[in-house]
Amino acid sequence: MSDWTFDRSRIRAFRFCSARFDPATGEIALAYAFVTDAGISPELVERITVPGAPFTALQSASPDFDAARAAAVDAALRLLHLVAGVSYYKAAAPSVLECADGPLDEATADFIASVYENGLGEFAYRNGLDLRGHLLWPRDGVARPPAAALRPDALHANAAAPRALVAIGGGKDSLVSIEALRALGTAPTVTWIGSSPLIRACAERTGLPTLNIGRALAPELFAFNREGAFNGHIPVTAVNSAILVLAALLTGHDSVVFSNEHSASYGSLIPGTGEVNHQWSKGWDFERHFAALVRAQVAADFDYLSLLRPFSELAVARQFARLDRYDAHFSSCNRNFHLLGDKPTQRWCGQCPKCHFVFLALAPFMPKPRLLGIFGRNLLDDVRLAAEYDALLEIEGHKPFECVGEGRESRAAMAALAASPSWREDAIVARFASDQQPSLDADTLRLDPLLAPQGEHGLGTARMEALSAHFGA
Repeated sequence: MSDWTFDRSRIRAFRFCSARFDPATGEIALAYAFVTDAGISPELVERITVPGAPFTALQSASPDFDAARAAAVDAALRLLHLVAGVSYYKAAAPSVLECADGPLDEATADFIASVYENGLGEFAYRNGLDLRGHLLWPRDGVARPPAAALRPDALHANAAAPRALVAIGGGKDSLVSIEALRALGTAPTVTWIGSSPLIRACAERTGLPTLNIGRALAPELFAFNREGAFNGHIPVTAVNSAILVLAALLTGHDSVVFSNEHSASYGSLIPGTGEVNHQWSKGWDFERHFAALVRAQVAADFDYLSLLRPFSELAVARQFARLDRYDAHFSSCNRNFHLLGDKPTQRWCGQCPKCHFVFLALAPFMPKPRLLGIFGRNLLDDVRLAAEYDALLEIEGHKPFECVGEGRESRAAMAALAASPSWREDAIVARFASDQQPSLDADTLRLDPLLAPQGEHGLGTARMEALSAHFGA
């Protein structure tokens, strides 16, 4: 079907074709296709490369062959294939999904359905689609056998300490996690996906071991976008999580650590639609179900967690302000990480909601000259940004579809600045103090309650106590 052309209206199903891993090269190939009444499209093949090949422990002809780890890798590869398909599925978003290697067990089908329906919530809203409850996944009702433990000696006093891959994104959150792990006596491997020079600079600045994983999307996807495919936000943290679990197994690590905070679990409230969470795959709902599925089907003793889950964006900002080694290296500006399009000439564009929120979140905890030095400008003294800050405050409308904190956090930070001689005369802060703050309940503007740990997490008691002591919470 070399003459196959993309026509969204003719596509009736999305197909998971195959997932292959070559231990000799470290390359993972994930293949997908669309199904029409006329047949199946040419395969869309995504390629992921994990450094460190050859992986002899996974080659059955090798004397180092590890059958238990090979089985875990196969299970993780299957899970990655299903999760990463979301990048291609969205091009047409058909209701029917097919798996070439057979139907899914109930636990996997339920989890993957949640990833597609909730992780594509913003995508569906923006494209006028309704995915919830309408996706037909192949199921057979047969439970998979429980996964084995890869470190049966882990409970022994002389067992080797667990080794962690910690994801770094170039922003403040992952750097706070990395320094917390270092302070708690752990030296993780700092890991990222793709070729961002900014992330590499931050990773190298940590002085820790690094692992840079290559990822190349199927090039046909970009052509489909030009031919009328649906486009929009995907749950990229879900995809990255599945990649890192597989990479950890290949490289001899026992856990994967992300840096998603408490605030990530809350979305934007859309009138007539309900909650739509731009960062659903950074939230607790995804974390706990993904971690449980990995332990059930991949490796019974594998840890997947977010180190910052009990903390708000403001608590993380306060902790980052106590560091200074990354001021000239980090950036949370989303324009730095677009796959396509112009990149800002500086690390902070000053125009996106992430820039606006991070500036506001850091301001109560950082000397003003230092913060202005990081951003190169004062975003809170630019009256042209009034509407953008109103959206973050959620006084009118919903918060932006970005990885930003809750409205109550933005309001508490702004109230703290309104009481600060250093900030209270800046245009946005002065406007808040005179026009908005008087109508708000003073108790809801308190900063201290938002700096205390809150909510569910997967850290366990000992790690939570150590982390709370480190944060000074």
